[in-house]
Order: sequence, then structure tokens, then C-alpha cells
Amino acid sequence: MSVYTSVSEAQMRSFLSHYDLGEFTNLKGIAQGVTNTNYFVTTTKGRFVLTLFEVLSQDELPFYLQLMQHLSQNNVACPKPIAQINGQLDANLAGKPACLVSCLHGADVAHPTAEQCHSVGKMLAKMHVAGSHFEQHMDNPRGKAWWTKECERLLPLMSYVDATLLKDTIAKLNAHDDSVLPSGIIHADLFKDNVLLHGDDVAGFIDFYYACHGNFMYDLAIALNDWARTDANHIDAEFQDALLAGYMSVRPLSKAEQQYLPLAQEAACIRFWVSRLLDYHFPPAGELTFTKNPDVFRDLLLKLQQQ
Repeated sequence: MSVYTSVSEAQMRSFLSHYDLGEFTNLKGIAQGVTNTNYFVTTTKGRFVLTLFEVLSQDELPFYLQLMQHLSQNNVACPKPIAQINGQLDANLAGKPACLVSCLHGADVAHPTAEQCHSVGKMLAKMHVAGSHFEQHMDNPRGKAWWTKECERLLPLMSYVDATLLKDTIAKLNAHDDSVLPSGIIHADLFKDNVLLHGDDVAGFIDFYYACHGNFMYDLAIALNDWARTDANHIDAEFQDALLAGYMSVRPLSKAEQQYLPLAQEAACIRFWVSRLLDYHFPPAGELTFTKNPDVFRDLLLKLQQQ
């Protein structure tokens, strides 16, 4: 879903007065936003991305912005936060927490190649390694406790078959202790539209605003479930193997991680099935909203469980 907050040129000029970025020349909305409002901002010193946060609070922003700063300084392809003249990374605009980050070159792809999947897996592993040196901590706000609680709101609105699938899968996931697996900073939303590519290479991971601490297999599973998923909604073995090979070329998986990965893919399905169901049944107010199809991850979950 895209939720937009309008920004006028006058507001933008006032906002930019706190930055050393030259004169304002252009503001253009980015339609691909899901949770936040995003704009391309052009000044006489270049092009940047402005994000206004529709859900996150002001005091939550420093974690994400300092994380991106840390990752970009450690050779992980991602946007660099732009500091204000006073050195502060987070800001406020139109009554919403906001930030500016560098605009990366590249584009997202709807239908990746195996080579591109390999590059994504490799960069994800680099991010996991680099994130191990980031000292701040953020619990996963959309993990087991979250989907167990939100499930109770959704069950009365679902068919018996879907409700049973959701309850049974959550019970299975909650019965497994994933806290013993290697963990650290995870992106937690590495879909195709959150990766910019230049040819076969990763130009940058974007939208770090679900980043948190979690086990690495859950993060890898989220990526696999989107990058290796075909239009027919099943996992393409070639693309999955390519992404895994790229990842393991940087960070080899332990036997325990390899054994847990199929269950992690089910957990990734639950996370996005639940969030999309919530968006569908309880849409937040906004000037422009777009709800993604929840059934995609229900259907993928069923196919994963049939393997």
C-alpha cells in the first residue's frame, strides 16, 4: 500500500534551508512506496530521495539512518543518509518524521536473471557480516509475538480453510526455537522492488525501515520467497540455488541453518500474508492507498508445505 503525504514546493524550500544542498529545482513523487511517502528531490547539487514516515516515530529514525550510514561505510551498497547543517540525520516535514538520502543509480527488476539473484545473495551476506559490527539493537517488531497477536484479529474474517492454515503454521513456527541460530542485523524486506540493479550487479539495497535484529535464515528466506518466486507462484530451483550460492560465497551456512531454511521460508510467508491481510481488512487512512494481494503468500505457503 502507498500512503502519501503531500509536500508543497514552499515546504520543500524551507526544509532544504537546513541542508547544504544548493537550491531546490524539482520535487517528484515516487509511486512505489509501500509504507512511507517518497519523493525524488533535485537541487543544484544533485538528486536525492526524501522519505516521510507514516508509521515510524521520530525517536525510531536514528537507528535506521545510523545503520545505513554504517553499512555504506562498510562497502554494502545502500543509500547514504544526508546530514543537516547541524549534523542531524533525521528531520521533520509536513508534521511527519523525515530524512534525505543519496539517490542511487540503477533500477529494480520484475523478472531477475539467475546472475542477478547470485549478486543479491552475495550482497545480502555482505550486509549480514557488516551489520555484526553495528552496536545498536532493534528487536523484530513483526516476528513471532506480532503474528501470533495479529492472527487473533484476522481469524474471524477468514475462511475456515485459511484460518486453519494460518493457525497451524503459526503453531508450528512458534514451537521451533530459532534463537540458537546465528543472528544480527537483517533487512527484513528484501523484495525485488527494494533492490536496485545495474546490469547483473547490485547498485543498492533500499528501504531499510523494517531492519532489525533477527536470525539470518529468516532474512534469506524473505529474499528467496520473492526473488526465486515465479509468476506461477512457485519457487524456481535455479534462481533459489543462484541466490544461495551467492550468499554462501561470502558467508557459508551451518548445517543447522541449512536445516532450518525451509521452515524460515514458511515464516517469511506468514509475516507477509499477515501484514497484507491487515492492510486489506484494516487499511490506514491516506491520500493514496494500494493494497497488495495477500493470497500470494498464502498460495506460496501451501506449495512450500507440499514439497
